[in-house]
Amino acid sequence: MKPPLVPDHWSAQEALAVFEFIDAIREEIWCRYALSITEQLQAERSTNPADWELSEDAVVNEDQAADVPIF
Repeated sequence: MKPPLVPDHWSAQEALAVFEFIDAIREEIWCRYALSITEQLQAERSTNPADWELSEDAVVNEDQAADVPIF
């Protein structure tokens, strides 16, 4: 995944607002998906090829994803 382009013309106040928004979203995602995220990270970092498959518990189906509000 390529990092997103961040404008270089924001004021400090604008940058802080975006930073705080992203931080709040990150916290909410972690609260809802900590176990799945942890399992996925472990699978990706494992040296055992058998662990590279995403476990079924870590998969979020489209129905679950649709229930997650952005705000």
